[in-house]
Amino acid sequence: MHEVTVMTREGCHSCADAISDVRRICAELDVSWSAQDVDTDPELRAEYGDRVPVILIDGVEHGYWKVEEDRFRRALAR
Repeated sequence: MHEVTVMTREGCHSCADAISDVRRICAELDVSWSAQDVDTDPELRAEYGDRVPVILIDGVEHGYWKVEEDRFRRALAR
């Protein structure tokens, strides 16, 4: 079973869109997911900076700025 994390920040419109997509797709596929605000940790802010939202699957960066739905679904099907 996979674990999806969306690296996000408060007030980010693209982050809200990505969370909406991840929430919908993960619910359909019964995959657990969470969101992490990068601004709560200086190391996360330094690592992800302006690239948020960043989507991680099992702790590995899958993509950023938007959810590519077909690619995301394929990765979760593995």
